[in-house]
Amino acid sequence: MLLLAMDTATPAVTVALHDGEAVVASSSQVDARRHGELLLPAVDRVLSEAGLKLDAVTGIVVGVGPGPYTGLRVGLVTAAAFSSALGVPVHGLCTLDGLAYASGIDEPFAVATDARRKEVYWARYADSRTRVGDAAVDRPADIAGSLAGLPVVGAGARLYPEAFPDARDPEHQSAAALAGLAAERLAAGGDGFLDPLPMYLRRPDAQVPKNYKVVTPK
Repeated sequence: MLLLAMDTATPAVTVALHDGEAVVASSSQVDARRHGELLLPAVDRVLSEAGLKLDAVTGIVVGVGPGPYTGLRVGLVTAAAFSSALGVPVHGLCTLDGLAYASGIDEPFAVATDARRKEVYWARYADSRTRVGDAAVDRPADIAGSLAGLPVVGAGARLYPEAFPDARDPEHQSAAALAGLAAERLAAGGDGFLDPLPMYLRRPDAQVPKNYKVVTPK
């Protein structure tokens, strides 16, 4: 087994290789505006570090969000392209599940990432491997009461300390953690994966203008 994992649903452009037992190589850069520029060089970097070629990969793991429209699509489109070129499956995972897994917390907690517009993408967890319910997007003040007393992992907790006073690491997503979670689920029978489709939770920031300017020929 050699899994190539990637996630661009958050400001972290993160890639990792996992051989089913451990992470072979990984790369993460935090840059909210350069997902398209950074992802493929990161893939080349981890393959080079591992001394492997792309055709050695037996499966793709990709974070499906939730996340902003443009960044999220970069990872999903790249994963689909690799899957098609290599003839290997794509395993989708909720991005928040990767952060939860990386936390290693074995008690109830939540994960929150920056959704912009003064909102967070979030989900509640029973432990680092078990999400309780679906991911959602809300204003921090609107969910602070329901998460009171719980640790909150992720950049969302750092951005809104008044709503989430018990912020925990990691702050950013890691493809290494995402790959480790995928390897565990594959070893257990392959359940728990999502279709590799974008989880937006709301409409994109860019909107089609409602009124077009009429242009007539001279």
